[in-house]
Amino acid sequence: MPPATDAEGGATAKLTPLRRAIAVPPGAAARSSVPSVRYDLAVSGTGELPPDDGVPGDEGTREIFERGGASWYGIQFHQRKTANGERFDMAAMTAAHKTLPFNTRVCVRSLVNGSEVLVRINDRGPYAAGRVIDLSRAAADRIGLTSMGIKQVALTVVDREGMRCGGLPVEAGDVLASATVPAAPQRARAPAPARRKAVVPPRRQR
Repeated sequence: MPPATDAEGGATAKLTPLRRAIAVPPGAAARSSVPSVRYDLAVSGTGELPPDDGVPGDEGTREIFERGGASWYGIQFHQRKTANGERFDMAAMTAAHKTLPFNTRVCVRSLVNGSEVLVRINDRGPYAAGRVIDLSRAAADRIGLTSMGIKQVALTVVDREGMRCGGLPVEAGDVLASATVPAAPQRARAPAPARRKAVVPPRRQR
């Protein structure tokens, strides 16, 4: 093969192919220790999920209610009414869920860094595929969610005393007392007046 030439006809250095080699040499440290996750999957139901092994400071295992993606909302919804009639406060530890009763306490654990936050359900959503909970800005900051946008989490319903969230015992006032939402009081209706029977006069005979 003749040597390559430039535009003026002069000879140039011969081109040689690059040596084939793997991108990471054998024995090199991994570039990232964060496991890959799929954000389009959401799993719910305690019967389908293994128990949580907890984080340092937790005692025993906990039942996971749901796993999936978590998102957050902030200033654009601040002071707007939530689904239960409250005003949304982005600085409060609240969250939106599609099915859990209002005022349910949920411990949200990040599956990326292991941090946890205790929130109260007061809104409905999120409705995007693969997302299971929508946190307030303050709650999202607590587990490092605001810098990532969407993060995989595990939800545990706090329904008894002695449970822990974030390594701290949950106070008695934060335990869900009842899973039912009290019905709105109905106004007493006044009895309807009795209908009078119309009297039809007999027809005259011709």
